[in-house]
Amino acid sequence: MRKLSKEDFSRFTRHFSLGEIGQEGQEKIKNSRVLVIGAGGLGSPLLIYLAAAGIGTIGIVDDDVVSSSNLQRQILYTTAEVGFKKVVVASRKLTALYPEIEIQLFDLRLNEENAENIFRNYDVIADCTDNYKTRALIGEVSARLNKPLAFASVLNFEGQISVFNFQGGPAYKDLYPSVPIDGIYKENEIGLLGVLPGIAGTLQANEIIKIITGYGEIISGKLLVFNIQENRFNLFRF
Repeated sequence: MRKLSKEDFSRFTRHFSLGEIGQEGQEKIKNSRVLVIGAGGLGSPLLIYLAAAGIGTIGIVDDDVVSSSNLQRQILYTTAEVGFKKVVVASRKLTALYPEIEIQLFDLRLNEENAENIFRNYDVIADCTDNYKTRALIGEVSARLNKPLAFASVLNFEGQISVFNFQGGPAYKDLYPSVPIDGIYKENEIGLLGVLPGIAGTLQANEIIKIITGYGEIISGKLLVFNIQENRFNLFRF
């Protein structure tokens, strides 16, 4: 078990002041292991807030490089980093934010052959991907291993958030039983307001911290759907 350092007691004083988290909750955060699949629009804010919260170990799965079209929403990256591997840039920046963090990089495309071995070593899985086939795979493998899955998706002005496999709760397939025939979002064919994944990724990070520390109500068996154009938030039970 990793103990809180002297620096941690200074860094996380605002968490210690929350009765719902406190020192015990911060120790749980430091000893947690979170796997983030996708270091793009959703993954960028999620990774920043997980590192800032003091997550002890973060795994990042992404085989892409930074492109100029990413910069409108993927806040981990800058113009100078176009062409660099996302996992490498992300690791450097998260370590600079919280030097005691351990970053594990998976510069690969997730598939049926490697997913289970990767997932086994983590407490919580975060789906930050943008295609239906990979989401279905993540849902299937996380359910098989009984790993809590924090899910988020965004399109145009609308986002969705849910948590699957939490304490016997519903799985991804209970909400999305089949893979749509079109299968994959094509980046240049859809609209997406840049701030939207920032909002969704931040809400996703909150759910992960709640799962780890036990504070608050988890969005399990519920789907939060929000539209930032209309300032509308709806919570549906399933």
